[in-house]
Amino acid sequence: MATQQTASKDDSELSKRQRRLALRANNLAAYTSPETPSKSLDSSLKRHTALIKRLRQSLAYENRDQVMKDVDTLTLEKYLDEIVGAISEGVFKCKTDRDVWSAVEVISALHRRFPKMFTPALLTSLLAILAPPPKAAPAPNQSNEQKEKEDMARISRQRPVLRVCAELAMVGIWRSEDGARSGGEGVIKLLRDLLSHDPSLSSLPLLISFIKSFARPYLGVHAGEAAPEPTPSEAQAQEDEQDELIERETRDKLRRMTENYYDTVSKKLVQAHLKLQEQDRKNHEAYIRSGEIFEDRQQAYEKMTKNYEKLLSSVQSLSEVLSLPIPDLPKETGHSESIILGDQGISHIGGDDEEWSSTNKWEDEEERRFYEELIDLKDWVPRSILGIDEEKKEEQTETEKAEQSEAEEEKRLEEEMQKLDDKEETTTTTEGDDDDASESGSITPTRSVSPVASTLPTTSVEQQQSAGPAALMTALLARMPDATNRELIDQAAIDFAFLNSTASRKRLIKFMSQIPRERMDIFPYYSRFIATLNRYMPDVGAGIVDMLEDQFRFLQKRKKLVKELENSRAKNVAFLSALTKHRVIPSHLILHVFKVFLDDFTGANVANVAGLLEGCGRFLLRSEDTKRKMAELLGVMKRKQSIQHFDERQTLMLENAYFQCNPPERAPRQVKQRDPMEAFIRHLIYDVLSKKTLDKVLRLLRKLHWEDPQVVHWILKVFTKVWKLRYASINLLAILACDMKQYHPDFCIAVVDQVLEDIRRGLEVNIFKWNQRRIASVKYLAELYNYRFISSNIIFDTLWLLVTFGHPDGRPLPGQFAPIDAPDDFFRVRLVCTILDACGMCFEKGAGAQRLDAFLPFFLMYVHCKEAIPMDVEFMITDTIEALRPKMTLYKTYDESAAAVNEIFRLQAQKIADGSSQNGYDSDGDDDDDRPDVEEEEDDAERPQEEETQMERPESPDAPVLLHPAEPTGPSEEDDADFAKELARMISDAGESRKVDRKTAMAMWDSTVMPGNLRRRREDSTSQENGKPAAPPDVMKFTFLTKRGNRSQTHDLNVPTSSDLATQTHLAQLREQQEQQDLKRLVLDYGQREEEEDVKALEASMRNRGIRVNYGR
Repeated sequence: MATQQTASKDDSELSKRQRRLALRANNLAAYTSPETPSKSLDSSLKRHTALIKRLRQSLAYENRDQVMKDVDTLTLEKYLDEIVGAISEGVFKCKTDRDVWSAVEVISALHRRFPKMFTPALLTSLLAILAPPPKAAPAPNQSNEQKEKEDMARISRQRPVLRVCAELAMVGIWRSEDGARSGGEGVIKLLRDLLSHDPSLSSLPLLISFIKSFARPYLGVHAGEAAPEPTPSEAQAQEDEQDELIERETRDKLRRMTENYYDTVSKKLVQAHLKLQEQDRKNHEAYIRSGEIFEDRQQAYEKMTKNYEKLLSSVQSLSEVLSLPIPDLPKETGHSESIILGDQGISHIGGDDEEWSSTNKWEDEEERRFYEELIDLKDWVPRSILGIDEEKKEEQTETEKAEQSEAEEEKRLEEEMQKLDDKEETTTTTEGDDDDASESGSITPTRSVSPVASTLPTTSVEQQQSAGPAALMTALLARMPDATNRELIDQAAIDFAFLNSTASRKRLIKFMSQIPRERMDIFPYYSRFIATLNRYMPDVGAGIVDMLEDQFRFLQKRKKLVKELENSRAKNVAFLSALTKHRVIPSHLILHVFKVFLDDFTGANVANVAGLLEGCGRFLLRSEDTKRKMAELLGVMKRKQSIQHFDERQTLMLENAYFQCNPPERAPRQVKQRDPMEAFIRHLIYDVLSKKTLDKVLRLLRKLHWEDPQVVHWILKVFTKVWKLRYASINLLAILACDMKQYHPDFCIAVVDQVLEDIRRGLEVNIFKWNQRRIASVKYLAELYNYRFISSNIIFDTLWLLVTFGHPDGRPLPGQFAPIDAPDDFFRVRLVCTILDACGMCFEKGAGAQRLDAFLPFFLMYVHCKEAIPMDVEFMITDTIEALRPKMTLYKTYDESAAAVNEIFRLQAQKIADGSSQNGYDSDGDDDDDRPDVEEEEDDAERPQEEETQMERPESPDAPVLLHPAEPTGPSEEDDADFAKELARMISDAGESRKVDRKTAMAMWDSTVMPGNLRRRREDSTSQENGKPAAPPDVMKFTFLTKRGNRSQTHDLNVPTSSDLATQTHLAQLREQQEQQDLKRLVLDYGQREEEEDVKALEASMRNRGIRVNYGR
């Protein structure tokens, strides 16, 4: 590949050199004999003006033909000054190689006509454009950004002009003063002036662009290739310089100049790198001392970083085109190290590459964006609302700012240390009194009031609601608990910015101090909200930090109240952790909190340490400014943990928090490389196989190369490792294996052998992690029997193997321990139930039914040999046996089941001794041909045409087809006739059973209704009893109707009103009364409405006749 690229570069350079040589010969000849047009020239002003305008617009390839035509047909002599100026402007638009060569051809055409009048003036104009910038002092109001913009504009103008001048030096237009050499010396002088008068290295892109375009003619090598050492034969060949456009002395001189310049730039890069590291170290120390970095220092660091990255990119580009090594940049120890903590201590292992799994302070990219990518309020809110001053203050010199920042840092550090010492002294002096008071119970645990929160206004709720901003603030705070995503919380921050005021900020701080303790999930979103506001409202972050710090100190005083303040401590630690990751909490403060927890590493502080490590431990351990101190504190924690005695819960909590903070290094997961054919086979079985694609998968499998043993091995693996398939798709794999049987019988035998071997190996090993694959294997075996793939002998052999393997003499006994079948292991029971559930319904008659009847009692005896049966296993056994043998007796003890098993064995032995049976059953042999087709029963509704589809499948021309004798695949004609007769009789019986005459129906209705004479008698008795004393209020009277022969009798029954019968009856009566009243009201309303409509109709008709009716209402 590299050879082809080199050959293409050589061909391109050869074609360019031939064009330049041809043009050079014409241009050199013009100095002695200028060209004279062969025809008359046009001197019209209009055409000359159009030419000058076209030259000024662009000398690109699109205008070349028209310009060349005008140059050959116009006089041009009177307009050479205008043409020179136009060409100087048109060269700026030449961006590509084709445009530059077009400009060179145009200039050459003009040079051949006017070599003495045009060429010197044009070269003077172009060299003036390429002059280095003046060394005059910059204007006092000129900023660095403006200077950078000016340099970029100058580079964009000079880049095409430099390329055109380099081409003119090669084509003979720009020559030395004596005319004997090319203009290469002039190009070197031009580059030297540009680079030597550029301390800021702004002209470096010009050199890179020049070398990329003209490395071969000016340096003798292609861009990106090192100069080869000349051999004697090559030295002999290089003596002929006739075809070279630039002399060898000039090329060597230019190469030495570029290499020396590269060394100078590399030294500046190393110096800039060291300065950047030194500034980074100073910022780190200042941040540790004072907890923040001042704005001027931060801006200077950002500016230095930007310049360093720009210089590094330029050096890398120049290194590539010159094929020179990049200078080694010294690395400062400690800034590129990954931390490894162990029980013995702390160690630092260098490493630059960070991975999300362990060495990065964020768990994933989503978490990083949540905590680092915050919205800028000035992009959404007017600057006047945020209080940003538009007027820029005069900048101080760097020396003055550095001295001032150092003094401020020292003063701030002294104040912070004094403040922490005072608070610690206050805590120490008051801790004893507070603990005594809390023990006596005279003090109720309450949160200490923050100094900021204590000055909050005590405005009433009515006054807040009446004011406009107060009402909006109330609505904003009301929806804050529901802002549980990034968009909602950012919108809440924008809304709060529009309500920005001193009162609203104090109210927000108070709201943040009253977050419910059970809402632990809201702290990350609230911390993002506070971090967004803190950039322009620092008093919000400071107030909340003070509030949380006061809460922390209050809770440390109440350390003996473990249970009462447990939720408050968790809330305080979670809020501190979330604000730490948003860099609202200063690093020195959170490290101080962690140190206080470790100083008294007992009781509630154990949970506090675990919560802090889970919340922000990873962030602190992976951040550059805190990782050293955090690593030391973690080492202290591990040492104290090894010395002290914690209970199991605390130990587990600390270990989980530690490994979440500093997860162990793990090797990357190895992905197994598979052959494409194996991957295709796995894709067919594991991904494509379904009921709809069954035939398609079969055709594709038959088309594989079955003569290749490796391909057959891959297919066998996917047909036997059935546990890798979905459990619901096991029957589909059995169908596929059944379809493959007629084409590849040897393969199918290997499948069955492997499945049986997997089942037996599972019994021998009995590993818990293989339980799922063992269930899948026995399920697969049962499905193979359902689809006529194997005989029932294999099924029953497997069933007997499951209940006898590993027991002495093949008979399990209670209390007898088997190493591979423990008394409390019921997994074999699950395997037996899985097989019986899948194919047990096939053994309904014949020898299969007898063999199943003989197996089930033995199975129950095996179950009773175990210990106490779990409830789920008992239900599973009951469901399985009831589905297969509903009338079978479920033996409750081992003795009952053992007696039944002995009786079965005795009868079988008697039959064998009599010679009436070879295996102890009434019908010898297998009854697989007589059993019902489970495939047709299960899939008749889903796959009605499956059998026809299989019969219509086209046979593969390249796969041998083995023909076997036809087997009965369905019921015979006599069975169909018997089935039709029984179905007709059943439908007829069902129809007769549903016929009930009217007389019988009326009798059934009358039997449930009280006769009329009894109803009248009861009404008379009720009227007579009205004069008697009323029944007790807590009793409801019912009438009990009995019938003896044809006579009906009633009896009164008193039922307590508290009973369900009385309650329901009373509610029914009330509902019936309500329905009657509603019906009555509707009827009355309907009658009244009808009357009103009649009256209105009468009035309307009389009014039409001119008669006015007055009803006296």
